Amino acid sequence: MKRLFDVTVSLVALILLGWAIVVLAVLVRASSPGPGIFAQTRVGRGETPFRCYKLRTMQLGTVEAASHDTPAAAVTPLGQKLRRWKLDELPQLVNVLRGEMSFVGPRPCLPVQAVLIAERRQKGVYAVRPGITGLAQVQGIDMSDPVRLAAIDADYVRNQSFPGDLGLILKTVVGGGQGDRVRH
Repeated sequence: MKRLFDVTVSLVALILLGWAIVVLAVLVRASSPGPGIFAQTRVGRGETPFRCYKLRTMQLGTVEAASHDTPAAAVTPLGQKLRRWKLDELPQLVNVLRGEMSFVGPRPCLPVQAVLIAERRQKGVYAVRPGITGLAQVQGIDMSDPVRLAAIDADYVRNQSFPGDLGLILKTVVGGGQGDRVRH
């Protein structure tokens, strides 16, 4: 049921919001040098790497690191707005449609986040697809605390349900959680 929901909603959302993704990508490109859409390798289900798509919110040439290890000065002015409204995540609808991600699940990390990967592996978190949003995100827990994050992710994996996922989506839409914060 979860995969059917993911495919149906991501397809409908891409049809309805595809124009917005294109407009935002053009605005990103016009506001700072570099591409509008950013693709980054992330760790997915079964620890399989995949290319995760986002609207670019950081200056071109910013070191590839977790958000909490990235200086706030690297975020573009438009990027700040996109991150605040979580619009930078819209291109991940393609990842959901392709089966690399789900709407709800543990947020995918970078391959260099060894502590988080090891903690998630130990706790069985890689049994599920990563998500655009998740339990940890609506609780305001980001990747700067990998042990705590992996524990919350494992709680999600153990207790996941379709109604629970719908609740997490609703909490995200109404502004729950802060997402990954950049270093100040």
